[in-house]
Amino acid sequence: MLSLALRTLRFRWTAFAGTFAALSLGVALLTVMGLALASSLEAPARRPERFAAAPVVVKGADTLRVPTPNGERTARLAHPRAVPGTTVAALRRLGTVVADRSYPVRAEGGPAGLTGHPWSTAAFVPYELVSGRAPRADDEVVVSGDWARPGQRVRTDRGTVRVVGTVAGQGFEHAVFHTDARAAGLSPPVDQLVVDADPAAVRKAVGGGGGVRVLTGDDRRFADASPERDSEALTAMNALFGTAGGVSAFVSVFVVASTFAFAVAQRRREFGLLRTAGATAGQIRRMVLLEALLIGVLASAAGCVLGAHAAPRLAAWVVDVGLAPGWFAIGDAAWPFHVAFWTGLLVALCGVVAASWRAGRTGPAQALREASADAGPPMTPGRWLGGAGLLLTAAVTLVVALLSDPGDLLHRKTYVSRPMLLIAAAALLAPLVVRPLTRLAAWLPARLPGAVGMLVRENAAAGVRRTAAVAAPVLVTVALTGSLLGATATLDRARAAETRERTTAAFVVTATGHGSFDARTLDRLRAVPGARVSASAPSAVYVLEEGVALIRSEARAADPRALAATARLPLTAGKVTDLDDGSVVVNEEWERHTVGQRVRVWLGDGTERTLRIAAVTATGTGDNGVLVTPANAPGARVDRVDVALADGAEADVVAAGLERAVGPGGGRVLTAEQWLAATAPGTERTTRYGLLLVLGIALLYAGISVVNTTVMAASDQVRDLAVLRLTGATRWQVLRLAGAESLAGVAVGAVLGVTVAVLDLAGMWAALALRSAPVPLALPWAALAAVTAACAALATTAAVVRAAVALRRPALRPATLRA
Repeated sequence: MLSLALRTLRFRWTAFAGTFAALSLGVALLTVMGLALASSLEAPARRPERFAAAPVVVKGADTLRVPTPNGERTARLAHPRAVPGTTVAALRRLGTVVADRSYPVRAEGGPAGLTGHPWSTAAFVPYELVSGRAPRADDEVVVSGDWARPGQRVRTDRGTVRVVGTVAGQGFEHAVFHTDARAAGLSPPVDQLVVDADPAAVRKAVGGGGGVRVLTGDDRRFADASPERDSEALTAMNALFGTAGGVSAFVSVFVVASTFAFAVAQRRREFGLLRTAGATAGQIRRMVLLEALLIGVLASAAGCVLGAHAAPRLAAWVVDVGLAPGWFAIGDAAWPFHVAFWTGLLVALCGVVAASWRAGRTGPAQALREASADAGPPMTPGRWLGGAGLLLTAAVTLVVALLSDPGDLLHRKTYVSRPMLLIAAAALLAPLVVRPLTRLAAWLPARLPGAVGMLVRENAAAGVRRTAAVAAPVLVTVALTGSLLGATATLDRARAAETRERTTAAFVVTATGHGSFDARTLDRLRAVPGARVSASAPSAVYVLEEGVALIRSEARAADPRALAATARLPLTAGKVTDLDDGSVVVNEEWERHTVGQRVRVWLGDGTERTLRIAAVTATGTGDNGVLVTPANAPGARVDRVDVALADGAEADVVAAGLERAVGPGGGRVLTAEQWLAATAPGTERTTRYGLLLVLGIALLYAGISVVNTTVMAASDQVRDLAVLRLTGATRWQVLRLAGAESLAGVAVGAVLGVTVAVLDLAGMWAALALRSAPVPLALPWAALAAVTAACAALATTAAVVRAAVALRRPALRPATLRA
């Protein structure tokens, strides 16, 4: 059997080229995703940036620590605490103490993300003057980089300043340095400071209480902005590459298995000849498995080599688009190659197991068959069992999720993985609908003059397996596009509807950039005639659920009575006006969400409180956060002011008063419609590029598979096309027939793909309805049309080219040969 399998591979290498290409590309995808995932498991050690030259850094408490029966639980505080005054006084007795401050600055003509600091902290980077001098007055600044030069006056949200010096940029920030006194006025809180003293003495002065940390050596990096950005980047990359790898693995296995099964089904006449020559059913099965083993080894090895060359290009792309930090690069891990190789080999063998049993059952009479129609029913017991099982699994898991936790269906990992069950079920059950769908699609063409339409209908209906094989990669392409893009669009639509429903204000005043309003600006806004003002600030509340899970909930701090005039909250119990300094408004997702219950929480600065539940909001899409009063949001700074019109007030007059109150550069005054449009939920950049990566890889592979499968299917019809030529069909008619038959397969795949997408999104719609956020489904029709057109173009081109090549030979020769 081994020698026969080797001879078969050698003499029929063109027939096996399709399966080899599908498997090698699938293994390459697995290799690329595995290498990327392995490289994102560990970040390089980051050295201090802003405090590389600082002797000792003392940092205020920025971490909440809560003991539980299962160990200590931690979370980053929304509002880090300042270093206590008594501690600062004790440190000043040890040596020089320099207070550090950081605050956002927006400047005309300046780069985005400008950050202000006191000039005395520049020496700890160290920054060195390139030109000019240090600032001496409140309106003088030193800037990093070359976007401004000494003597230039610049308008900022902190007032007009004069640049008196520049320092070389360090790459990790765009800095603006004020005098220490001016910086203290702009940002009074001090949550970290530099001490020029012996570290041991500093630790003794600080003591172990209050969460204050003493940082030396490489630990000084924790005083930099976003010290956890590397770990957060790793988490994001793990999720990204894990999701992309899962989808790639599914698409690879799906396409490879269907390609192998189709390739075996095409050879029934060859198996019939072998049975006629005396081969037993077991020998046929062993030969098919040996062929798959040989192809699997060669294709898996080729895929590993291809993946090793493609992985660095993927790493460069994710860095270029900002999905990964600049240090990310492909490492030298070996396990991805092992996983990809053995997975490819296993898929090759599994893909032909069922087909080999069918091949073994081929009778000697099959060698005498002249028709290209399928032998036997296309729906085997295995297809019935597998398709029904997967469909039932998808339905049961959906019902369980809707009854237990409908919010889980709105998570990215869930809506990315759920379509795979439906796609696999649809592919297995596809032969059931191939005949009715092709007859429906060809109904009109069959009634037009000429025989092409009738032949397309009958050929597609007779060759169900061939049509289903062409439809399979189209099904994957269309279903993934509709499900993933439709899920994000539906969620965005639901969030936008929620925000619109909550907003009753006539105007919304927002601080520019990531800034906030000072007390004087808020007083001016409240003094505008005809304006009913509700100022709110972002914060957070932490709660320990089930005694072991520390959960952070985003919160906004606002005056409840003012809020009631400018917002319509989706309350399910209680009243917002019952909110006071001893209570909290929670949503239904909280473990405790009954009005009147008391709940133990930690505020944004880590202060522990026990608050009464004053009201409960619907869960919705998850954006209905917690509401507290300003007294329960220490450290929170107002960044938004909602404004309703008082009775008899004119909108134009109020708008002009608000513009004067915020002053130039101090904020933006928007109508409610303008604010809703400006803050309309959209797919986050990381999620958008992640979906692009997932879909791009899957669609590229599926597109190649469309061409591959179409060529294999067209090869099965070479003899039929030659017979058509002998019966009088012109070359143009034969080419039109080949193209039209491939389009029939694409149409079947597209219909099944759209059906899968609709069924998948129906589950999300039901989850949103149960969470009081019902919206119409958002199917991405433009994207679906684009990918379907691309698949149609690829399939038609491949079929026509293959037919044209076949027609170059004399018609009599292939017509007398049996495939």
